Amino acid sequence: MPKRYFITGIGTEVGKTIISAIVTEALEADYWKPIQAGDLENSDTHKVQKLVKNDKTIFHENAYALNTPMSPHASAEVDGIKLQVKNIKAPHVKKDLVVEGAGGLLVPLNEKETIIDLIKKEDIVVLVSRHYLGSINHTLLSIEALKSRGLQRIGIIFSGEEHPTTENIIKKIGEVQVIGRVDEEPYFDENVVLEYAEKFRKKLCEI
Repeated sequence: MPKRYFITGIGTEVGKTIISAIVTEALEADYWKPIQAGDLENSDTHKVQKLVKNDKTIFHENAYALNTPMSPHASAEVDGIKLQVKNIKAPHVKKDLVVEGAGGLLVPLNEKETIIDLIKKEDIVVLVSRHYLGSINHTLLSIEALKSRGLQRIGIIFSGEEHPTTENIIKKIGEVQVIGRVDEEPYFDENVVLEYAEKFRKKLCEI
């Protein structure tokens, strides 16, 4: 039975797209970014395509490709459309699917729905956490939000330089599985992504 891995972050610019590429490569899964806001010529789908080495992954079209790099609800307003979760239909797949969110869990899609409403009960959620002042709070709040929706299959990937005190308290209070950490690499290419994919594969399959 194919599984869905929903990649989300504790905020913007925490490394979701790199991690999406790593998880996609690790599982040789399909990839789908439901909502792309701005950067349509160099979208997250384009970026993941460049980083994934296997030839089995299918890259599915965005449900919404918005023109302005803003929060999805604001970008949709500029484009004169209304985002609605009911209109976002996941692609039919025969293998695992990696779904990349936009920003954090409570990024608004419209006046009532947020990114978390795209996550299904059976999804495996990969939460990307990056250290900065306030990141412990943002990480634990994200875990609480997921658990309050009945989502229990949650794994964390830490991104950037190691901060043991931060990571240890998140592990202790958050009580979710840690998949691993992606270092502050000088660059990311197919080979670097493949190294992390091989490192994380076992734990990704265990969540």
